[in-house]
Amino acid sequence: MYLDFHTHGKLAKKLPFSKEYTHWLFSEAGKAGLDALCLTEHFNTLGFDEVYQYISEHADQDGDTLIFEGLRIFPGMETDIAEGGHILSIGPMAAILELNRRLEPYKEKGRFLPFAQLMDLLEEYPVLIGGGHPFRSGGHIPELPCAQLERLHFFDMNGKDIADNRERTEQMTRALGKRLGKPVVGGSDTHQAVQYGCIRTCFARTVHTIPELYEEMVQGNYQLCISEQAAFQVHTAALLKRALKEIHALGGDYVSVLLGSTPSWNMLHQEEAAE
Repeated sequence: MYLDFHTHGKLAKKLPFSKEYTHWLFSEAGKAGLDALCLTEHFNTLGFDEVYQYISEHADQDGDTLIFEGLRIFPGMETDIAEGGHILSIGPMAAILELNRRLEPYKEKGRFLPFAQLMDLLEEYPVLIGGGHPFRSGGHIPELPCAQLERLHFFDMNGKDIADNRERTEQMTRALGKRLGKPVVGGSDTHQAVQYGCIRTCFARTVHTIPELYEEMVQGNYQLCISEQAAFQVHTAALLKRALKEIHALGGDYVSVLLGSTPSWNMLHQEEAAE
């Protein structure tokens, strides 16, 4: 089972939820060689509940996962902490939605929960908890007390950081995991489908529940697969993301442009076909 531990279902957290864009993302995941993904959407994204409502209406439940047109989705969330850094949580959809509602008072910058308090809350639920991109600039997860870091279940070898400096990211993330005795798994951190597959976690078998997933992680029954084109994929995705956000800022429909459904786009292709 090829699994991506860190993904998003929207282009950007301040943009409205788009069913078409999310559907496009999921349809592209399989083409990029993924069997499953953890949807670790930002906890303060616009329309968090809408994302999961759409998925639940178009997916079949299988254990703790949702099967969306053949793609296995582990519900999740990415939460900011006051110290600087992001914490990933992965679990049953009901748990993730309830956690998100309880975090409502802490969704603005300057009001984020400190790590220890967030962990106290997350540990009330049957979720896996990981340190997202621990060595990214602006984050301070590795500087937290060891007694607190030991509460985490895993660390995220992040595709965006691999693209910036693969050697440093691999060396430091693996060293952190080894020091604390925690699994290190791979997440693309994508908001844009071009980035899928830059890093994947390959498990020996398909799992359906959070306990099964954690058992495979602890036993080390997986391998990290990093694409030789990771840097190209991440940088290309970043360019496309900026372009699509600019289209939205100018009042255009970035989804229609992306999917080729605008009149101008269709007319252009009709003219090219006629030449």
